[in-house]
Amino acid sequence: MNIQQLQTALSEYFAPWVQALNLEILAGDAQQVTLRLPHSDQLARTGGMVCGQAMMAAADTAMALAVFCHFGQFRPCTTVQMSSSFLKPLAGQDGLVHARLIRIGKSLAFGEIDIRSAADGKSVCRASTTYALL
Repeated sequence: MNIQQLQTALSEYFAPWVQALNLEILAGDAQQVTLRLPHSDQLARTGGMVCGQAMMAAADTAMALAVFCHFGQFRPCTTVQMSSSFLKPLAGQDGLVHARLIRIGKSLAFGEIDIRSAADGKSVCRASTTYALL
């Protein structure tokens, strides 16, 4: 899938509140997807820090898109497990969300996500995920 197809998938397969994150696909191949989570006052709390819920939604979405990209088309899947560690605040800037597939089997997919601040490239959140392939 190319960047345009992945961007289109955001509007076709994801809920309106996920679309409201205004995620932008930056890159994608059969093993990984990178997208931009634009800073928005609607996603921030006191001090301009992006809330964890927005970062987790972006991370989950990026990994689902990585699964789609791996198969070259929409593939129904659902999150089974997601574990996250917040390393530092993402304040007043965009986040870069990099989702990488670790292994895809017949019924499960495993991946890791790194969210970095766009300004300095430092990790702000790390997550690991397991998805059921339906």
